[in-house]
Amino acid sequence: MGDDSEWMKLPIDQKCEHKLWKARLNGYEEALKLFQKIDDEKSPEWSKYLGLIKKFVTDSNAVAQLKGLEAALAYVENAHVAGKTTGEVASGVVNKVFNQPKARAKELGLDICLMYIEIEKGEAVQEELLKGLDNKNPKIIVACIETLRKALSEFGSKIISLKPIIKVLPKLFESREKAVRDEAKLLAVEIYRWIRDALRPPLQNINSVQLKELEEEWVKVSSVAPKQTRFLRSQQELKAKFEQQQAVGGDADGGGDDEEEAVPQVDAYELLEAVEILSKLPKDFYEKIEAKKWQERKEALEAVELLVKNPKLESGDYADLVKVLKKVVGKDTNVMLVALAAKCLAGLATGLRKKFGQYAGHVVPTILEKFKEKKPQVVQALQEAIDAIFLTTTLQNISEDVLAVMDNKNPTIKQQTSLFIARSFRHCTPSTLPKSLLKPFCAALLKHINDSAPEVRDAGFEALGTALKVAGEKAVNPFLADVDKLKLDRIKECAEKVELVYGKKTGGTAEKKEGKPITGKTPALSGAGGDKETKDAATKPGLLKKAPAVKSGGPPKKGKPAAAAGMGGAGAKGKKGPETKEIFESELSIEVCEEKAAAVLPASCIQQLDSGNWKERLACMEEFQKAVELMERNEMPCQALVRMLAKKPGWKETNFQVMQMKLHIVALIAQKGNFSKTSAQVVLDGLVDKVGDVKCGSNAKEAMTAIAEACQLPWTAEQVVAMAFSQKNPKNQSETLNWLSNAIKEFGFSGLNVKAFISNVKTALAATNPAVRTSAITLLGVMYLYMGPPLRMFFEDEKPALLSQIDAEFEKMQGQTAPTPTRGISRHSGGGGDDGEEEEQEDVGNDVVDLLPRTDIGDKITAELVSKIGDKNWKIRKEGLDEVTSIINDAKFIQPNIGELPAALKSRLNDSNKILVQQTLSILQQLATAMGPNIKQHVKNLGIPVITVLGDSKNNVRAAALATVNAWAEQTGMKEWLEGEDLAEELKKENPFLRQELLGWLAEKLPTLRSVPSDLLLCVPHLYSCLEDRNGDVRKKAQDALPFFMMHLGFEKMAKATSKLKPTSKDQVLAMLEKAKANMPAKPAPPAKASSRVVGGAAPAKFQPASALAEDSGSNTMESKPDPKKAKAGGTSSKAKGVQGKKVLSKPNLKEDDDKSGPIFIIVPNGKEQRMKDEKGLKVLKWNFTTPRDEYIEQLKTQMSSCVAKWLQDEMFHADFQHHNKALAVMIEHLESEKDGVISCLDLILKWLTLRFFDTNTSVLMKALEYLKLLFNLLSQEEYHLTENEASSFIPYLILKVGEPKDVIRKDVRAILNRMCLIYPASKMFTFIMEGTKSKNSKQRAECLEELGCLVESYGMNVCQPTPGKALKEMATHIGDRDNTVRNAALNTIVTVYNVHGDQVFKLIGNLSEKDMSMLEERIKRSAKRPSAAPVRQAEEKPQRTQNISANASMLRKGPAEDMSSKLKIMYRTYRIQNRNMGSHSETTHTVPREFQLDLDEIENDNGTVRCEMPALVQHKLDDIFEPVLIPEPKIRAVSPHFDDMHSNTASTINFVISQVASGDINTSIQALAQIDEVLRQEDKAEAMSGHIDQFLIATFMQLRLIYNTHMADEKLDKDEIVKLYSCIIGSMISLFQIESLAREASTGVLKDLMHGLITLMLDSRVEDVEDGEQVIRSVNLLVVKVLEKSDQTNILSALLVLLQDSLLATASSPKFSELVMKCLWRMVRLLPETINSINLDRILLDIHIFMKVFPKEKLKQCKSEFPIRTLKTLLHTLCKLKGPKILDHLTMIDNKNESELEAHLCRVMKHSMDQTGSKADKDTEKGASRTEEKASKAKVNDILAEIFKKIGSKENTKEGLAELYEYKKKYSDADIEPFLKNSSQFFQSYVERGLRLIETEREGKGRIAASTGISPQMEGTCVPASTHTVSSSIGNTNGEEVGPSVYLERLKILRQRCGLDNAKQEDRPPLTSLLSKPALPTVASSTDMLHSKLSQLRESREQYQHLDLDSNQTHSSGIGTTLASPSSAAANIDDLKKRLERIKSSRK
Repeated sequence: MGDDSEWMKLPIDQKCEHKLWKARLNGYEEALKLFQKIDDEKSPEWSKYLGLIKKFVTDSNAVAQLKGLEAALAYVENAHVAGKTTGEVASGVVNKVFNQPKARAKELGLDICLMYIEIEKGEAVQEELLKGLDNKNPKIIVACIETLRKALSEFGSKIISLKPIIKVLPKLFESREKAVRDEAKLLAVEIYRWIRDALRPPLQNINSVQLKELEEEWVKVSSVAPKQTRFLRSQQELKAKFEQQQAVGGDADGGGDDEEEAVPQVDAYELLEAVEILSKLPKDFYEKIEAKKWQERKEALEAVELLVKNPKLESGDYADLVKVLKKVVGKDTNVMLVALAAKCLAGLATGLRKKFGQYAGHVVPTILEKFKEKKPQVVQALQEAIDAIFLTTTLQNISEDVLAVMDNKNPTIKQQTSLFIARSFRHCTPSTLPKSLLKPFCAALLKHINDSAPEVRDAGFEALGTALKVAGEKAVNPFLADVDKLKLDRIKECAEKVELVYGKKTGGTAEKKEGKPITGKTPALSGAGGDKETKDAATKPGLLKKAPAVKSGGPPKKGKPAAAAGMGGAGAKGKKGPETKEIFESELSIEVCEEKAAAVLPASCIQQLDSGNWKERLACMEEFQKAVELMERNEMPCQALVRMLAKKPGWKETNFQVMQMKLHIVALIAQKGNFSKTSAQVVLDGLVDKVGDVKCGSNAKEAMTAIAEACQLPWTAEQVVAMAFSQKNPKNQSETLNWLSNAIKEFGFSGLNVKAFISNVKTALAATNPAVRTSAITLLGVMYLYMGPPLRMFFEDEKPALLSQIDAEFEKMQGQTAPTPTRGISRHSGGGGDDGEEEEQEDVGNDVVDLLPRTDIGDKITAELVSKIGDKNWKIRKEGLDEVTSIINDAKFIQPNIGELPAALKSRLNDSNKILVQQTLSILQQLATAMGPNIKQHVKNLGIPVITVLGDSKNNVRAAALATVNAWAEQTGMKEWLEGEDLAEELKKENPFLRQELLGWLAEKLPTLRSVPSDLLLCVPHLYSCLEDRNGDVRKKAQDALPFFMMHLGFEKMAKATSKLKPTSKDQVLAMLEKAKANMPAKPAPPAKASSRVVGGAAPAKFQPASALAEDSGSNTMESKPDPKKAKAGGTSSKAKGVQGKKVLSKPNLKEDDDKSGPIFIIVPNGKEQRMKDEKGLKVLKWNFTTPRDEYIEQLKTQMSSCVAKWLQDEMFHADFQHHNKALAVMIEHLESEKDGVISCLDLILKWLTLRFFDTNTSVLMKALEYLKLLFNLLSQEEYHLTENEASSFIPYLILKVGEPKDVIRKDVRAILNRMCLIYPASKMFTFIMEGTKSKNSKQRAECLEELGCLVESYGMNVCQPTPGKALKEMATHIGDRDNTVRNAALNTIVTVYNVHGDQVFKLIGNLSEKDMSMLEERIKRSAKRPSAAPVRQAEEKPQRTQNISANASMLRKGPAEDMSSKLKIMYRTYRIQNRNMGSHSETTHTVPREFQLDLDEIENDNGTVRCEMPALVQHKLDDIFEPVLIPEPKIRAVSPHFDDMHSNTASTINFVISQVASGDINTSIQALAQIDEVLRQEDKAEAMSGHIDQFLIATFMQLRLIYNTHMADEKLDKDEIVKLYSCIIGSMISLFQIESLAREASTGVLKDLMHGLITLMLDSRVEDVEDGEQVIRSVNLLVVKVLEKSDQTNILSALLVLLQDSLLATASSPKFSELVMKCLWRMVRLLPETINSINLDRILLDIHIFMKVFPKEKLKQCKSEFPIRTLKTLLHTLCKLKGPKILDHLTMIDNKNESELEAHLCRVMKHSMDQTGSKADKDTEKGASRTEEKASKAKVNDILAEIFKKIGSKENTKEGLAELYEYKKKYSDADIEPFLKNSSQFFQSYVERGLRLIETEREGKGRIAASTGISPQMEGTCVPASTHTVSSSIGNTNGEEVGPSVYLERLKILRQRCGLDNAKQEDRPPLTSLLSKPALPTVASSTDMLHSKLSQLRESREQYQHLDLDSNQTHSSGIGTTLASPSSAAANIDDLKKRLERIKSSRK
């Protein structure tokens, strides 16, 4: 038993494979338990057993096998991956279980098969079972038959496809084994249950005894339709229904019927073999049929009759046969032969089904006309024939012919036609009987029901009744509006009877699914239930479609498909009953009218109507108007009222005032009453008469519009236009047309009778009066909006001059969409209106072209002409064709009747003379245009032959054929082409030209279609053979067409169709299908108007009514190829479950492919780790070679054998490259589904791919790169981290490929390198790429250098290994390379580094040769002038470079620390770049790093999650991470095993701390700030912050913004916390701005935002309400002063100017804000004398120039306050004073400075200062100086005071100044200091007063103020002591211990007490105490407007710059910076991004 205990320890899956059967048995038992226990069907456990299940069922030990079967059953039932095992397990069951003696084993085998069917794998199981029927072992055959029978009885015939089973039945009946025959009999009975008599024909030929037995059994079968009793997983709702409704009836019943119906429908015909009869016709048939003797003709016909009795005929060219039969029917005098020929036609139609459709059009008219025969047998034969023919085509196609016969004089013909229509209607559904068809038929039938002959009437009633039944009352009623009640009742009665007539014949239900044309059906099949069903169907869609339409109001409904439209309109009427109907009124006599009017109008009014005095008439009109205004709608007798108005003098009224009133009243009546057409007719004449009147015209038009609204525009317009053109007055004519143009725009084009207008327009165009012509042309323009180009066809024959005017008008309208109708939708006429609209839809949509007068050219196509075309001599043939061309040209538009022409032209399409072929093609093109949509009926007999021509070897012939096909398709739509097998037949031909042209055409047309006939499926097998065609172009076209076929047929059907392919082909095709699935476009949206031509090209656009165009423009015209991602999501839900299973569905050759279904990568636990150990321990060769030797390949093969599927491994190591491609395709296919497998074998996959890099075949290389891209995407999604082993054995070889000569490969490799950075540290990649630069291949060197540049740009300098210095030196050596591209790459790379790192680069590079150095410097200079080459190139070449390092960090599963720092690094870099663009001369302008361009749109739209709350960067305790803040080897390493080297230095620690400053967690932020403060206050360490200043400031103002927007608004937050945070922020900033070297690093953009944040904070009223809030604001004051003094003066000045400009532009910005910015500017102005030399004046002047450009003087003067203009002047004066005339040399950065207002201003100032004395200029410059001239006597006093105030205003002497002022006031108590204070702000005044008070208290000794303490003096006074740095000591201890926020708070409190501020609350708080300027700041009340405006201000913050740039051709970026070659949008972009982030944040709140 030692053995026993061995295997007991093994895991279950290994036991199952053990060689001991006991072990296996035990394994199966445990597996069974396990399978029953696992709840999650997607558990990874299942995958372990994928490969084993087959072994479960085929176990050689019977006992173990039984358990194995049970376990397998449990597995199939529960595992989601079970489907993948179908093929192998089912085949195992058939071969190894069904032959077992144990019944239990068979039973389990059968259950397993059924369970597979339940999990949707029916096809595969059925296939295996059918294979089993060929087995030699009868036991297996019997078991297979039994399984099939069981499956059929439980799942039903929908799921088990019967066709293949029925095919093998006869063979089973011939078996020698009785058991097999008996089982076959049972199966036949079961099949009979489902499909009834359809089973008879296929079994006709079996043994008669057996047949008899069967018949007996069949009789016993219950007549109740069988039902499905077991359901697929996808049919769970059905199952639930079924269980609820065990009782018969209801839905389940319906479902049952449905199934029962669906099968015989197809099978009876489908199960038969088609018979070829054309060759079997008697040799002399065609002679005999023309013979004189009727007997001979009869013989010929009988021969045909015999042949067509075959129920299914092979398709072929039956044209000649049909032609002679038609001739017999039409012309033969012997009625018996007529009947016989009719029978033959019926037989042909039945046998050919759809394929007969192309001949239907020729035969139908002949048969219908022949109904004049009275003989019953003839009539019956004809009826049968026409009914059979109807089923082969659609009503639409034969409607023309049928309608033409309806007007025949012969009553019998009329009667039979109506009866035929009635029978045809029964096969229709509401959708195949749309309004467009109903309309003409109903019109014709209405004539019949009024016919004198009773039989015609009866037939008419029956047909109308049927229509009513099928389409529903809503659809039909509108056409029956004028039918009297008796007849209507009769129609309804017929409608009820309809079902009974047919109900008796069959119990089947009629329609398959509502909405599909049921064509392949025998007439008898339309049963009672069917009609009911169709009736419901008709009502439902009607209601549904109506609902939205009504809501949106009339015309926008144009978007609906025509069928719906039909029902919709009627629906409205149906619902609203009579009131929605048009209001009909009989004409009333004048007496009655007077009576009615008298009842509602005042008596005086009626008397004065015809008074002779106009004033009385006027008064009467006024009363009339009042009365009308007060009347209720229902009480208003409209007709009576308008007749009163029309009474003498009526419309001949001479006084215009009375006339105007009269017209106005008409309009009122029309608007307010129920106005009928009868009333309208009373007034319209008068209105038209007045429409041209100067004074009354507008009122007349208003009245006409009101009438149009009441009686609908179509009717009104027709009346009005007819009246206008019946009179002579040209003014009236032109005004009427003008009115109509407007009316059409207001009402839409609904229902207008275009034909009538066109004739009137033609009259108008011919008018002598130019106004009439102009109006007509305008009207045409409006009509063009709705009708499109076809409109022009009507005017082709106008004079050229006119035509050019018309064209010009059309040109104007081109591209415009028609306006949405605004009228005609209202009130009661809504219903009627809809109705009109709907009908009109067809008119305009389809039939614009049908309105054209068409010529019948039938009589011109003479027999002679036809024989000419067929002549032997090509010249005569050409003459014939020329004649045809001229006939068509003369006729322009022709009727569809073209006699024998089609056959003649068809024969010319394969003329040996190519010139004639081309001529024929051009005739066909002409024909399409001339015949319009009616060309449809010729598609089959002429269109398809044109497609054959696409196979011509001559290019020009093919092009002509393609143009012809497109011209036809434009007219016909695609449906006609795709129906039937014709296209499939064409594709079948192995002509490469034909195939590629046809596939190309389909690829172009299919995407534009919304639905296609199911026949498209017939093309699929041929499409597959094209995929493997010898010709490359054919293959390519087939691949292109694949996604579009799939878009319509779905992946499932397409995959199913592969089952007939050879196994090898099948795999390839399936792989392509998978690929196509990914690129599958979504179906086009429902087109605005489903007119009959849903085709690409221009056609539909013409017909789309405008309103629709607006919503949908081009939805069906453009080739819609939405991006594959969406399509993937929206299209077929990716059926990952089925995919693998599909892959192996049906494999005829078991041996070879038996095992392809399992996973391709088998997960071996710890396999990869073991392989690494082996390599480390040198047990195997290290993967390192220059070219792969055989031992490497063998080693890889051995390593793969355990974890890669055998068959795949064979492909991978095959000698032929095509197998490699196949292997890659399979790997791509399995990538998603086997993620874990891929990762477990990743090292092997990568090694195998390196071998592929050494192949010479490009296609393999491309495929490998494609796989790698997908692979690395997957790995980064899975957050996988590449191991060193994987990287070192792969990356070097990948880098070899970067030097490929082919561009596309290089691009791919670069893309892969970029993606790798997401799963492997960039710093380590750097080393590998660095190695690559040493290659001999110059392309490789260049590409590697570029890649290094990209790495540095994306990841910063830390990426450089081993150190930046060494790396750069290495790179710099390449500057001297002999290859130009390498030199360039090296230079570009170093420039990139320079852009990131600045001048330090030169230090790092060390010594370069002089030549190299000069090249480098030159390049750096150049790159500053234009956007450098590198970033541009990057943009192209690195589409995938996601520089989102934060993503990267998390991908690497690194610690949070790095994640955060990276985010801020990104912000920081962005700002560096922005700053550079603004300020420096020698640096490149960058595009904004792409991090920001990732998916802001997505974030913006994604309001749900808060994943992008920008500031909330960190949420964890950081105390422990940061003990040793700045030790060079920080302990952060502990954060995570993968923490990368590149982050292990001081910089990254600082980055990380800074990133926490912006944290959403207040404590985190406070701690971070404290740490930074610590660093800043230790002089030796403060330098470490260098290079991080912008980054820190960004984080800080982000935090400020966060507090402002979020924390302050958060009720839950303790406000003390916020104050603490503010104190910390301000404290650490003050520390920062003490250190001048660091402060100067802050860039303009950052300073601008910082100042914005600080000023906003000072104005935040919420802060002052918080305890200690005032203190915060005081500190901010201090900080602002520091910022102004210590920052780089150019940057801060520039920032303030930009900020001022922004704040003035932002309307929402508070005036206080601008004022504070200006105060800061004044402060700067006062500092100018000291700082002028360090300032970059050129930049400042450029900023001022921009400012003046945005705010010219005039605009500034309009500002509410005069401050801005004064500020600007002062600044300029000061600059002029300090620089003198030299200032004008500093305008270098301003383009075309002569136009600049600035230069002019400076010149003026200079001139002025020359003229004036110095003191005057001084005074001018002095802001505080009073502007009024003082009198001389006061001058001295003023000078003293001015001096004192000057001191107070300056920071050094403010105390001294106050003291002096105090003394002065004491001395001259009457001295008036008012003038000095008057001009200053409230602030300054209160400051001075307070200062004086303070001195007073001091002098009187009322308390000393310790002036030595750090901040207090600055708080109150403005004197900043020299030892400014003492301030820092007041914030935090200097001894380096960490300071908690509470310490700061304590300090603040102490300071406040010292300043005596404990009760300072009631004093005015000075937010910016006059630290800032002499005329100090105003008191800042709580500025709520500021609060509101914050957001909008942020948004607008710098949009103006962009406008500005564009306006002024300025090339600076964001108004600052060097002059660039093109406006650089970097800064603007950043602001835009900031704005978007703000928006996102605010939406999250």
